[in-house]
Amino acid sequence: MDKRLRLLFILFIIRLPTLVLGECTCDEEDEDRDRDKALRYKIAAIASILVGGTIGVCIPIIGKKIPALQPGKNVFFVIKAFAAGVILATGFIHVLPDAFESLTSPCLSENPWANFPFTGFVAMLSAIGTLMVDSLSTSYYTRSHLKNALPVLGDEEKVGEHEGQVYAHTHATHGHTSADEVGSDLIRHRVISQVLELGIVAHSVIIGISLGASESPQTIRPLVAALTFHQFFEGMGLGSCIVQAKFKSRAATIMGLFFSLTTPIGIGIGIGISQVYDENSSTALITEGIFNAASAGILIYMALVDLLAADFMNPKMQTNKMLQVMANISLLLGAGCMSLIAKWA
Repeated sequence: MDKRLRLLFILFIIRLPTLVLGECTCDEEDEDRDRDKALRYKIAAIASILVGGTIGVCIPIIGKKIPALQPGKNVFFVIKAFAAGVILATGFIHVLPDAFESLTSPCLSENPWANFPFTGFVAMLSAIGTLMVDSLSTSYYTRSHLKNALPVLGDEEKVGEHEGQVYAHTHATHGHTSADEVGSDLIRHRVISQVLELGIVAHSVIIGISLGASESPQTIRPLVAALTFHQFFEGMGLGSCIVQAKFKSRAATIMGLFFSLTTPIGIGIGIGISQVYDENSSTALITEGIFNAASAGILIYMALVDLLAADFMNPKMQTNKMLQVMANISLLLGAGCMSLIAKWA
């Protein structure tokens, strides 16, 4: 009898993983589907996310007219640290886990990456690619700026006497300033804002399509509030970078609108393809997984390198202990708030 019990126990242990995995099905649950009610939630989501994203990206842009909120002020550093924490948490807590879930889903009939951490690999390549784009773009724009800044022959008494300097001509005086002082920071901030928007837009489209294609009100309802706050805080981070880049009003408006409209447009696309879209299909899972992994790499790199490291190593913050404390607290609050939102998203 004991041998039989032991044998049954061993068979149960061997069979247990199969029983657990057997509960994970890729079939859609019809009892949660309510197309009409889901459509109402989707329309509400479009309006709510559009308003939230627009307000978030506009706050820093409008705030630049307020002296206390202008770049270089203490409050600006604190707000930007909070927004950077939000973006960092978005990459680690929201986007990267979704990528892992998609690329390791049991719904993939043949998963060629089952024994390889492909999600982390794509995120790593994305971060390296962002570094390369960041560096090469900054180098290109810097060389272009220096070339255009060279004086016309005869406008200066001496041209190129100092190889590492760029001459600046004014009616009042003749002089020169170093290349580092002529637009290098501005060029850097413009590259940062454009690359950051690319990373945000990539995962915003995926989020929008997934929400728009879903026909389960129970899935959509909690996402409306979570994604609204998500877009609001991300908009603040992007808006802060746009302000520092000092784009003209037209360019800043286009970037702000592009960010604000991305997720609502994604939801609209999802609604349009909801009849044929299968979120559990291999194509959808692989596409979402790769896009999310790439977006996570971009967001994590941008948050750590271009937003946090640049500001936290800034001489203004290094010489101000109170500002350091406030910025660190703000960073933790931003990351914490976005991490809590993951519970509903």
